[in-house]
Amino acid sequence: MRRGVDRIAECFDRAQDGVLNIYVTAGYPHAEALPELLLELQNQGVDMVEVGFPFSDPLADGPVIQKSSQKALEEGMTVRKAVEQLASVRSQLRIPVIGMAYFNQIMQYGSLKFLEDAAKAGFDGLIIPDLPPSVYRKELETEFDRLGLGISFLISPQSSAKRVKELDSLSRGFLYMVADYSVTGASLNVGEKQKAYYDRINQLGLENPKLIGFGVSTRSNFEDCCAHAQGAIIGSAFIQSLKADDLKGSVEAFVQEIRPHSFINQ
Repeated sequence: MRRGVDRIAECFDRAQDGVLNIYVTAGYPHAEALPELLLELQNQGVDMVEVGFPFSDPLADGPVIQKSSQKALEEGMTVRKAVEQLASVRSQLRIPVIGMAYFNQIMQYGSLKFLEDAAKAGFDGLIIPDLPPSVYRKELETEFDRLGLGISFLISPQSSAKRVKELDSLSRGFLYMVADYSVTGASLNVGEKQKAYYDRINQLGLENPKLIGFGVSTRSNFEDCCAHAQGAIIGSAFIQSLKADDLKGSVEAFVQEIRPHSFINQ
């Protein structure tokens, strides 16, 4: 079995113009949308996809992603179905796929069973916003390593240098750099305070590449993130752009607006 951490590393090695990571909610805009979205995002030159498992009580998600999760749950989406849907198209995907789940979901599934199933289905790494580092070290780190799964911890402007270095040492694949202390979907306006945060993090000599997320919604936002990190994650703006009756067209239009074909990483 190919190791997910290796696929993630290769993605960053290829992406000379920055990694474009698009977030999708499994089960949105309809229950069977995920496989088509994954393939179409790859076709449009997206470097990485983050698949959110819909959850009824999200901590960090803004209103757009909350609404998409609610609709997905109403459509009958579950963690197991999302895993199965990725497995159905994994052989056609070259790009890394990262799962975003809350720890409650994983515990309800069965932590070790979830990691096994996620890796087998073809998830390359996970983002678990509410996973305490101490629990990861004690209960899960060995299993992540055994399965070759990446894990990305989140840092924010409020994170101390000590905390950032600790989370960087635990992360495998990339470090998730929250642009501002807010929920997803908040508008990203880069000022001097923001640039000082980016500069502070970049001066720490971290081991992992960084992707900036929260509020990234335009080509200008994406290019600015790439100037301060190795790429960015776009979620709410993409979710808002999706048309259930024209997934292919809406994906193409959105990705082309963020990064035209001439800038696709080969």
